[in-house]
Amino acid sequence: MNIFAKADIKPKDLSSPKVLRELFEEAGIAINGPNIWDIQIHDPKTYSEILSKWSLGMGESYMNGQWDCERLDEMLTKLLSYDINMRVQGVAKARLAFEVMRARMLNLQSKDRAFQVGEQHYDIGNDIFEMMLDPQMMYSCGYWEFANSLTQAQEHKLDLICKKLQLKPGERLLEIGCGWGGLAAYAAKKYGVEVVGITVSKEQQQFAIERCQGLPVKIELIDYRDLIGKFEKIVSVGMFEHVGEKNYPIYFQTVNNLLADNGLFLLHTIGSDVTIDRTDPWIDRYIFPNGKIPSAMEIGKCTEGIFLIEDWQNFGQDYDKTLMSWHHNFTNNWFKISSKYDGRFYRMWTYYLLSCAAFFRSRQGQLWQIILTKRARSDAYRSIRLFPTLYS
Repeated sequence: MNIFAKADIKPKDLSSPKVLRELFEEAGIAINGPNIWDIQIHDPKTYSEILSKWSLGMGESYMNGQWDCERLDEMLTKLLSYDINMRVQGVAKARLAFEVMRARMLNLQSKDRAFQVGEQHYDIGNDIFEMMLDPQMMYSCGYWEFANSLTQAQEHKLDLICKKLQLKPGERLLEIGCGWGGLAAYAAKKYGVEVVGITVSKEQQQFAIERCQGLPVKIELIDYRDLIGKFEKIVSVGMFEHVGEKNYPIYFQTVNNLLADNGLFLLHTIGSDVTIDRTDPWIDRYIFPNGKIPSAMEIGKCTEGIFLIEDWQNFGQDYDKTLMSWHHNFTNNWFKISSKYDGRFYRMWTYYLLSCAAFFRSRQGQLWQIILTKRARSDAYRSIRLFPTLYS
């Protein structure tokens, strides 16, 4: 997401309260106004922070307590939903140009960088994720169509994935980005498959190994580019966002090499409504370093000639519900871990969850489950969806 990517701001305006007030008013937001979505500015420096550094300044000034909002998710949804259709000028343009050039010139998701996101994000402490997520520890979008709780939504998502993959007892399933082992354990228990899961997080690996004890599951700390072997089924849930467009070809070619001719590959990924050539600088610095959200065009281009697209389901609005549930759990359980983390971390994590909820609520963010096969596959694939009778 990039809230201010198209604003027409000149260098002389970078500390002007009037400029920010006019921008926000166009999106239906008042500075120090009475509505729950209005921004309440405590520090005059906030104006220059936001106008000079954009989304980075917006997030950092919130982390520093320079402004608040009763319903941060609603405010950010309004900003993301409003298209300020003008050119960027001056300092703002230079900053955005730097982000674009950095993404184009560097391979931010190279093998040398592959473990950075694990170290910075996933290894910060399992206690945060345990109190925030569902009992399966699924750190990806739940499936809410027939669910009344986060726990149900995540279990339905797991079952949907397994049914789409048509898992059969004795098959080998490769999970690229296995998280804390929730899907691996579920597939092994419920569907009788052997699972190899990989992660770039030491904390996740240790947790997943303990969770999957006694099951035909192997958890490895390895980059996907180093995988070898053959698997009847392959799944990747919430990991493709860390691959990067420079590595899309090798990613799909690696999966192609690993997948049996008659196999199925399910890709579960966040998607962008348009192709973007940079990562949001605040998310990149504080949450997911080196990330990149793909567009439908990028996926289609890189899979052409390698895979057939058998099915493509979008339930992106379910991510809004998932993130708001995580935020509810995080705030309600904060007292359990507040002695380990400071108030700035609390505000950072709050901004992360609610800004991402706004990203999906504004419909800029999508959530795709895509089924891919080789042309050599002989069996016809029939699209699968869940029905309420299965969970009544």
